[in-house]
Amino acid sequence: MPSQFFGLNIAYTGLLASNAALNTTSNNIANVQTEGYSRQQVSQQAANALRIFQTYGCAGAGVETLAIERVRDEFYDTKYWNNNAKVGEYDMKQYYMKQVETYFYDDGTNAGFNTIFDNFMITGIQELLKNPDDASAKSQFVGYAGELAEYFNGLAGNLEAVQKDINQEIKLKVDEINSLAGEIATLNKQINTIELTGVTANELRDRRTLLLDQLSAIVDIATTETPITDSNNPERETGANRFVVKIAGGQILVDNSEYRGMECVARTSYEKMNQTDIDGLYEIYWEDGQQFDLYNPVIGGALQGLIEMRDGNNSENFIGEVVAVGTTANGQLDTVTIEVDQHYLKDLNKCNLSDQGGIINLGNQEFYYDSWEYTCTFDENTGEPTYSYTFTLSDGTKNGKRITNDRVGKVAEIGEGISYQGIPYYMNQMNEWLRTFSQKFNDILTAGFNSDNAPGVMLFTSDYATDDEQFDFPDGTRYDIAVENQQDISVKVDDDSYYRMTASNFSILDAIEIDPGLLANKYEKGDGVEQNDLLEDLRSLATDKDKMTFRGASASEFLQCVLSDVALNAERANIFYTSFTDISYTIDNQRISISGVDEDEEAVNLVKYQNGYNLASKMIQTLTEIYDRLILQTGV
Repeated sequence: MPSQFFGLNIAYTGLLASNAALNTTSNNIANVQTEGYSRQQVSQQAANALRIFQTYGCAGAGVETLAIERVRDEFYDTKYWNNNAKVGEYDMKQYYMKQVETYFYDDGTNAGFNTIFDNFMITGIQELLKNPDDASAKSQFVGYAGELAEYFNGLAGNLEAVQKDINQEIKLKVDEINSLAGEIATLNKQINTIELTGVTANELRDRRTLLLDQLSAIVDIATTETPITDSNNPERETGANRFVVKIAGGQILVDNSEYRGMECVARTSYEKMNQTDIDGLYEIYWEDGQQFDLYNPVIGGALQGLIEMRDGNNSENFIGEVVAVGTTANGQLDTVTIEVDQHYLKDLNKCNLSDQGGIINLGNQEFYYDSWEYTCTFDENTGEPTYSYTFTLSDGTKNGKRITNDRVGKVAEIGEGISYQGIPYYMNQMNEWLRTFSQKFNDILTAGFNSDNAPGVMLFTSDYATDDEQFDFPDGTRYDIAVENQQDISVKVDDDSYYRMTASNFSILDAIEIDPGLLANKYEKGDGVEQNDLLEDLRSLATDKDKMTFRGASASEFLQCVLSDVALNAERANIFYTSFTDISYTIDNQRISISGVDEDEEAVNLVKYQNGYNLASKMIQTLTEIYDRLILQTGV
C-alpha cells in the first residue's frame, strides 16, 4: 500500500512540471526576436505507476519531466542549405555580370563601341572620301582610330579590375569558411561537454545551425551526426555525438572538435592558365598541403559563382592528344607535341594560351612549360591540314622528372573547361575581334599607296610591355595567309604574330600618329591624289561579311554578338537569383512555422501552464489540510 503522503508527492511533480513549462515559455518569449533561435518545449511523461496489490491495480505516481528540447525539423534545414548554396552562387554572378554589362553597354549617349566604331568607320572615312589628300581629314581619321584603341584598352582594364576584385573576394570567402569552421568545431566540443551529462545543449545547437546557414551560402554543405558509444560497451551511448561537416561534394571541413583550414596561394607568372589572366590569381589549398579542386562542379555557393566568373572560358581550354615527345636542339629541355582538333585551337586569333609559361597535364602527370609553337601542316596527297602545338618543358628546377615516351597517346590539357562565360571568355572575344579586324584593315592599307605615292603602312599594332617598341607582324607569322594558301607554317609564342595583340596593348602605329599623311588612300601608285578606291574597301570592311566575319556577323556587329552573351548571362543570373531567393524564403517560412516562436501561441501556453501550476499548488494546499486533520485532529 502506498504512503498516506503519496498524493503530496504526486502534486509536487505536477508543480515541478508546470514550473519547468512556465520557465521554458518565458525563455521562448524572451528570444522571440533572436536570430536562429528554436522554440523549446518541455518533454514529459507519466511516472511509472506503483503496484499496490489492490483490486483496482496500479496507482499513478505523477509526472516526470524528461527534458527541455528544441523544436526543429532537420529535413527543412537540409533543404534550406541546398537552396541557399544556389542563392549564394547566383548572387555573385548577378552582381558581377551587372558590372560587365555596364562596361559593354552602349545606348548612344555614352562612348561605347557602336558610337566609337561609327565615328571611325563612317564619319571618319566619309570625310576622307570627300578629299583623300586632306591633312585634317586624315588627322581626324587617325584620331578616331586612337579612340577605338583607347576604348578597348579601357574595357580590358575594367575587366581586369573585375577579375582582380573577384580574386580578392575568393580569398575573403575562404577566410570566412575558416572562421565559421573554427567556430563550429568549438561549438561541437561545448555541445558534447554539456550533453555528456544528459542535458540537451539547445542554445548551442541553435548557434551551430545558424553558422551552418551562413556557411551554406558560401559553399555546398552536408552534415552527419552519429552517437558516440562506450568503447567498453558498444551498445551504450555516451550522450556525445560526432558531428561532421562536409563541403564541395564530400570533402571534410569539420570533424567534431577538429577542422581543416584552407589557404589561398597566388599563382606565379609562369603558372597562368590564360593569356588574359591578371597576375596572382589564387589557388586554394588545404592546410595539409592538398590542393582544393577549384573546378569541382559541385562546390556550390558564392565560391562557385566567383570561380566561374573569374575563370569561366566557355569550355574553351586547351585540350589535345600527345603525338610525340622529344628534346630541344641542345638536348637539355624536353618537348611534347600535341595534335588538336578544336576549332578555337586551330585558329590562332582565338588562342588564349599563356605567353609566360604554365602547367600542362599530360595523362594525369603535370609538367611546367616555358614556351610553345603553333604548327599547321598540309598532307601532300589529301591537302588536309593538321594542327599541333609543341611545348618546351621547363628544366629540372620546376619539373621533378623528365617526360617519357609513355605519354604518347595520352590526353593533354591546360586548365579546365569551365562552361560558364566569365572574364577570360569576354577578354578572348575582344582579342579575337581585334586580331581579325586589324589583320584585314592593315592588309588593305599595306596593299596601297598614300598621296605621295609611298607604300602604305599599317594602322593598328600593339605595344611591347617592356619598352617603347611596337609589333610589326611580319608575313612569316601570318598563319591565316598560310592556311588560306595551304602552306605549312610554324609560329612561336614570342614571334611578332597577331596572337600577341590583346585588348590591353592594342594601339595605333606611332609613325602614322605622328604623320597621318602616311595613311594610304589608293591602290595604284600612279593614280591622282583624289583617288579613293582603297578607302572604299576600308568602309565596306565594316559591313561586308565576305571581307571579315566575326561569329557569323560583320565587323560592325561585334557589340551585338558579345553584348548578347553578356545580357543573356546577366538576365539568367538575375532570374535564378530571384527564383532561388523566393524558394529560400518559402523554405525558411516552413522552418519558422515549426521552430519559430509564435507570440500568440506562447501567450496561450502561458495561461495553460499557469493554470496547471495553480491547480498543482491547490492540490498541495488541499492535501495539507487533509494531513492537518489526519495528524493533528484525529491523533493518528
